[in-house]
Amino acid sequence: MAPQGEIQGTWKSNDHEIEVHLPFIIFEQESVSVVYCPALDISGYGINELEAFKSFEVNLGEFLLYTNHKGTFISELKRMGWTVKASKYKPMVPPSMSKLLEENDNFSNIFNSYPFRKINHPVSLPA
Repeated sequence: MAPQGEIQGTWKSNDHEIEVHLPFIIFEQESVSVVYCPALDISGYGINELEAFKSFEVNLGEFLLYTNHKGTFISELKRMGWTVKASKYKPMVPPSMSKLLEENDNFSNIFNSYPFRKINHPVSLPA
């Protein structure tokens, strides 16, 4: 069992991308389904959970496109509390849930204001 607040999941990598299972918070806000990934500070919205995940994928794609185009992907991860290592097996380590709660006001507000459930969901990031 992982220590409380530690990100769990599997890391798969190839030459171009890394798949990591990140925590997602799923909740409803004014009859709208929301999925939020605090480790990336990206969310998606929809009339149901499936639409919210599709919206999240679009927003993640835009984030990756923009930060890769500007050359700021790694600096954005570091700004969000990620540790970036020169390791083949775990090159990018997201911040712990407890650290995110302390430092991310948006996540703290969701955590304290809405009933939610947490799942781990795979996300592919550029290597």
